[in-house]
Amino acid sequence: MQIFSTFEQSQYLELAISLLEQKGIRKENIYAVPLNGRKKNIPLFDTLRRSDGYSVSDIAIALATGFSVIGASIGFTLAWGPIYWGLIAALTGFVIGFLIKTGIIKWTERGSGPKSRSRPAEVILIIQCGPDQAKLVEDTLWEHLALGVAMVRNDETGD
Repeated sequence: MQIFSTFEQSQYLELAISLLEQKGIRKENIYAVPLNGRKKNIPLFDTLRRSDGYSVSDIAIALATGFSVIGASIGFTLAWGPIYWGLIAALTGFVIGFLIKTGIIKWTERGSGPKSRSRPAEVILIIQCGPDQAKLVEDTLWEHLALGVAMVRNDETGD
């Protein structure tokens, strides 16, 4: 029987492996595969087919609305009128809000760009064991904060 699990790279993974070895799983039957992280930058703008949950337009639209109301109100006393001044103020508010939000994103990521939004590196752990050890291995993995666990029966080997 093979048991597959995923872990974030942490001390819990190391503890799980050492505990499995102590419980009788041989070192040769434990295989850990680290996954490579994203190497290129994630785009700043979301597309229709891909969204990472960051919105750059939320503050921009809120400021555009507020600025347009104020600009239209003041525009009644200015030469171009409330419509032009409302549009000018809305555009100004949108640009300021967009700059604030992109500045916040860049500042929180310490200049490393949007690539740091990705999750920490993960490790796939593959364990070969007998059916009598499967429950013990599964419980040990869950106790050490596995992200997911799956079992596959090997019919041709009898495990």
